[in-house]
Amino acid sequence: MKEVRRHTGERADRAFRSDGTRTFALLQAEVNGVLRPMKRQVRRSSAGALAGGLLAALSGCAVGPDYVAPAPDLAGFHSADAPASREAATPAPELDSWWEGFNDPELTGIVQRALDQNLDLAAAMARVEQARAAARGAGAQRLPSFDISAQASRQRQSLESPTGAIASNFPGYDRDQSLYGFGGAASWEIDLFGGLARAADAATAEAQAAEATRMGTRISVAADAADAYLRIRGDQARIAIAADQIVTNARLLDLVLRRFKEGLAADREVAQTEALLAGARASLPPLYISLEAQLNRLDVLMGVQPGTYTQVLGGGVGIPAAPALASAAPTDMLRRRPDIIAAERRLAASNARIGAAMSDYYPKFSLAGLIGFESAGPQNLIRSETFQPQGVLGLRWRLFDFGRIDAQVAAAKGAEVEVLALYRLSVLRAAEDVENAFTTLVQLEAYVGELEREAAALERVRDLSQTAYEAGVIPLTDVLDANRRKLAAEDALARARVDVSRAAVSAFRALGGGWSSDTGTILEIADVHNQ
Repeated sequence: MKEVRRHTGERADRAFRSDGTRTFALLQAEVNGVLRPMKRQVRRSSAGALAGGLLAALSGCAVGPDYVAPAPDLAGFHSADAPASREAATPAPELDSWWEGFNDPELTGIVQRALDQNLDLAAAMARVEQARAAARGAGAQRLPSFDISAQASRQRQSLESPTGAIASNFPGYDRDQSLYGFGGAASWEIDLFGGLARAADAATAEAQAAEATRMGTRISVAADAADAYLRIRGDQARIAIAADQIVTNARLLDLVLRRFKEGLAADREVAQTEALLAGARASLPPLYISLEAQLNRLDVLMGVQPGTYTQVLGGGVGIPAAPALASAAPTDMLRRRPDIIAAERRLAASNARIGAAMSDYYPKFSLAGLIGFESAGPQNLIRSETFQPQGVLGLRWRLFDFGRIDAQVAAAKGAEVEVLALYRLSVLRAAEDVENAFTTLVQLEAYVGELEREAAALERVRDLSQTAYEAGVIPLTDVLDANRRKLAAEDALARARVDVSRAAVSAFRALGGGWSSDTGTILEIADVHNQ
């Protein structure tokens, strides 16, 4: 029995590190090496199996592998030093409420409203309740059940039925018959080999996975709400830049028209300036479309009809600057990332299902008892003459069905290999998310710095070009080119500033920020255990 309890997760972990194409075969061979001797022992004799069952009950053993969580060997993030050296406007916030680090009360209120009202989060909570109920139900299967029943029946018997034809010949026969009964029944499946315990462990792990998935939804809701808010502020900033440029281009057109009336400018220059002004105006509709889409997206995230909060966010207040990031280690990510926690809990559930499948190799015992009273009249129902107790000891053994059990065990083992691979993949993808988010944040901030210098230089070029044009030193094309380049640079700068703040949101999301966790390992999830 001890041999069977060796940790399948560790075996699969070793197999996973070898050639990926042979992972499933290696695990099958190793686990079957443990399973075959046990099956030969089961087939040897029923007495031996019964003795093994009694020993298992006394020792508290359950068939199947005992689970130990795998420990991924992750090195430090190679891009972690770059975010730590950033010069951020605000210090690093707590990961539980990272949105407060942007120092924007409007953003904080929106994220909190989304967490309170989001319908995806409400649906995820409902799934958690369903999983918890299933776990409680699986645990209840291990306990005795007790039912109370009562009945009262009355019938008029046919004289031509076999019973009526015979009974009608006896003196005092009455066709109208009554029967009253009252009693209770108890039953209990004795979990000698731990099959029910393994099933309960699997259901509990699935409930914990559902809770982790809900936390993942919470993280996504907070990050999506912040992302939508930042894009709204970015679109508003870009609209303001375009509006300022429209005013500048309109003034330039007035200047060209005055020079044209004085005979100092050609008709071609008037057309060029009009085209420049029309181009600036043409940039507004796409920005308004994007702004409206993000406003609607944010309303849906907050669980309200699109258009509800449009007026609240109507005025632009600037783009919140990205805060600093606290130092991050792979162990912190493993502890906080709900997708990793959920994948690990599903691995634990698949491990427990192997034991549940293996328990079918052994007999199952049950106890049942019935205590009741039955009488033809209600006035004499409860008395010693009507008392009828009954006790039953049941045995059920799939003795000639080992081929089907073999298939079920093999399917359970294959499922564990699959879930282990998915767990490993979730760890690698989480590390990828962190590395990409860190690199994107740092590189975008460098990009913003260069764009700021470019925009400042182009603003000087634009002003000097217009002055030189008014003095007749340079042609109008130089002024028009300077205006176009300045608008493009300022628009790119606004987009880049939004992208920096959005990259910070992605970094907080990648680190698993957005939910409160006091856990020390990935096996512990707050308020998940059956309540």
